[in-house]
Amino acid sequence: MHHGGCHCGRVRFEVESPAAIEATRCNCSVCTKTGFLHLFVSKRAFRLTSGEDDLETYTFGTGTAKHLFCRHCGIKSFYIPRSHPDGFSINVNCLDDDTIESVEINDFDGRNWEKHIDQLSPLSD
Repeated sequence: MHHGGCHCGRVRFEVESPAAIEATRCNCSVCTKTGFLHLFVSKRAFRLTSGEDDLETYTFGTGTAKHLFCRHCGIKSFYIPRSHPDGFSINVNCLDDDTIESVEINDFDGRNWEKHIDQLSPLSD
């Protein structure tokens, strides 16, 4: 079980995932500008523990992805991705370090994600 949250600490969550994390680095405009490292998990592997009222939502394009960020510090710790609408993408950079054994980073061409969707990791439980 990993714990994490935003910069100011108002938004906190826990997520079930192996200690050896396989993260995805996407080159789309949003991910590159925010430094987001994806860990895709199912909805049942994620639990928001505090800060629900502190979250704001940003959408663009099709509006399918729900980019959730803390309205106080602006950090996007997790969101509902267009590629995995039945789960969450956790920002590995927002996880507390104490439960992480290692992080392997795989690159993904998110600028052309529709062509490469089959290369994304499936949701983990």
